[in-house]
Amino acid sequence: MDNWNNMTNGYVSAAQAENELTLQRYVAGVMRKVFGKMTLGLLLTALTSFLLLSSNAALSFLVSRPIIYFGLFFVELGLVIYLSARIERLSTQVASMMFYLYSIITGITLTPLFLVYTGASIATTFAITAGTFGAMAIFGYVTRQDLTKIGSFLFMALIGVLLCWVVNILLLHSGTMMMLISAAFVFIFVGLTAWDTQMIKRMCAQADPSMLGKVATMGALSLYLDFINLFVHLLRIFGVSRD
Repeated sequence: MDNWNNMTNGYVSAAQAENELTLQRYVAGVMRKVFGKMTLGLLLTALTSFLLLSSNAALSFLVSRPIIYFGLFFVELGLVIYLSARIERLSTQVASMMFYLYSIITGITLTPLFLVYTGASIATTFAITAGTFGAMAIFGYVTRQDLTKIGSFLFMALIGVLLCWVVNILLLHSGTMMMLISAAFVFIFVGLTAWDTQMIKRMCAQADPSMLGKVATMGALSLYLDFINLFVHLLRIFGVSRD
């Protein structure tokens, strides 16, 4: 009887181990799609900025018409809100195209920032961003610690820092305050990178197979936003002005 129990327990454990391994491989495959889409989005952003910087006419048109520049910010915001709210009703292809459109528009809105800093400092900051983002994404993927509470705290902190940023822009105009705000943003998006990675991993494991393309798109968008925001605020801290 004991031998039978041992054999049964061994069979169950082996089956569970096999199922767990299959799930891990499945999730890893979906996560590769997430990071692949995110990387393609970043490449589109970089290519868009490069093309704008290479065209004096296009650059002058953008810089001389602030209403277009700020209008693009609202388009970006609208795309994120629409994707988040309607992702279940959109086809995978449409959701992907909206994400890539967002990436292109971000390349346009970031271009004036690249005029402020030297190419060397931009490249250095990008390397720092990539290393930091990669380390935190790996941590979020492999850690067994539940980051849910950390994510909630970071979202509350993000709202508070955004309010400080608005007040500084509209009223204080303090360079020192802006540096402190950028440092706070860096701290927040470093943490959100790990939190988002863990949340996306869980979504990949739990989502219906028919939804995985959409999950990959939303995951790519979340991580893309983490990377871009981390890069922008690190650039404001470490970037060297062209002047």
